[in-house]
Amino acid sequence: MVEAYRQEEDMMILVYAQWCINNDLDPVELYAQAYPEQVANERLSRVMELTVPKEEAGDITDDTLLGVLSMYGNADLGMVVSEAIEARERAKRG
Repeated sequence: MVEAYRQEEDMMILVYAQWCINNDLDPVELYAQAYPEQVANERLSRVMELTVPKEEAGDITDDTLLGVLSMYGNADLGMVVSEAIEARERAKRG
């Protein structure tokens, strides 16, 4: 059961990392903003190897990512992601 949860959590991390890449953001940098007390996240580093260039990736909507983060109790990361989304939208409006 613990292994199944860990695999699901890795999938959440992969969704997060791929969303960042798709939006030209650095997953490690955003994660560090949310959790500055964590020097390095080994699981994020490992999952980063599974990401693909944004041209090869499927679309991950903002709502999908925020929902997944919420499901796993990543409120701090959700806040940082929300701020990145707001900044992207402001830049679009110019």
